[in-house]
Amino acid sequence: MKKVFKKATATVTAAAMLASLTACGGGAASSATTAAPAADTKAEGGAETTAAAASGIDNKDIKIGVSIWSSTDVLGSQCKLILDEAAKALGVQVQYVDQGHVSEKVTASVEQLAAAGCQGIIICNSSDTEMTSAIKTANDNKVYLAQFFRVISKDNSADIYDMATQSPYYIGAVHENEPENGEKLVQILLDKGDRNIGLIGWEQGDATWLGRWEGYKAGVENWNKEHPDDQAKLSEPQYAGTSSEGGSKAAEALMSADPTLDALIPAGGGGDPLQGAIAAVERAGKVQDIDIVSTDFLPDLGERLENGSMAGQSGGHYCDPLIAFMMVYNAIKGNYSGFEGKFEDVPFPYLYVSSADDYKAYEQYFVDQLPYTDEELVEMSELDLDGLKEAAAKISIEDAAARAGK
Repeated sequence: MKKVFKKATATVTAAAMLASLTACGGGAASSATTAAPAADTKAEGGAETTAAAASGIDNKDIKIGVSIWSSTDVLGSQCKLILDEAAKALGVQVQYVDQGHVSEKVTASVEQLAAAGCQGIIICNSSDTEMTSAIKTANDNKVYLAQFFRVISKDNSADIYDMATQSPYYIGAVHENEPENGEKLVQILLDKGDRNIGLIGWEQGDATWLGRWEGYKAGVENWNKEHPDDQAKLSEPQYAGTSSEGGSKAAEALMSADPTLDALIPAGGGGDPLQGAIAAVERAGKVQDIDIVSTDFLPDLGERLENGSMAGQSGGHYCDPLIAFMMVYNAIKGNYSGFEGKFEDVPFPYLYVSSADDYKAYEQYFVDQLPYTDEELVEMSELDLDGLKEAAAKISIEDAAARAGK
């Protein structure tokens, strides 16, 4: 999901960008702390942040760390925007470390945030193997930990899943159903008549990428079973990393290898690979010949759906880290407890658009404004864990519209 918040949020976005850290390159991880108003200030709409008195720790003394691939790319900056707003509404501090999805920086980021005095940390991207180190660091430092956009595979990483389950500080994971996401995106292409699909991945072995790939393959296989005389095919993936240049080169390689290509799926990677792939298709003069679908909304998605440079997209999920943030916040406050022996699995819904009209309602309630007011963020923070899971499950355009109209 990628979009630049406009109108009322433009000033907030600019401020967030100034406060955010630069993405990690070859140097040490960068970090920045956003200090929120004191916990007894009133949130937007006049709500008191009454949760401040719920335990012995004052909200102004709470610091939540965010280990993120990038707080400045399209999706990452949206995540930062909603997290900064939540921190402001609750009167807590939030500190970011951009780790660029580089394995050693991912694990080091958790150590850095723990050393900085964070009582809780949320993390993405994080492979299952990286979570071994992250959980150990959380246990050693008695710091609560939750994943967003990721979940440890119970089947493929049973030992790590068990380690997470037995940890008294690992809470759980907020994540989407990626195989289902993959199937739905492939179906959008198939319904538009595309039969020769090129695939662009980002990092080999990434759990989210593997889940989406599983869904893409299943969608094509199911189609071919049901349409023996109208077969579709999916290429082996070209890997792009998380850069626009990588996406561009991957798209060029796929188009060069097969001139009959009629669709591309840049699977993800924060949005930059998708933008590079679109640029490559535009340079090749094939915008009308190659349909593109992907995950993570672009800032100009409405226009691209209108002009045909995008055929469809799943996304709208920048509130995913908000749910992980609320889980960690409540653990620090003592409102959620008993994590040892449990793995809190929190599914989060994708939104799907395949036309400019589809996008308009999303734009109104998620782009032109945040989908939650400060008052609603405070109310969310006071839900029990089951209530928070219910709030996560019902996030939608319809839900945001209903709350905005109340």
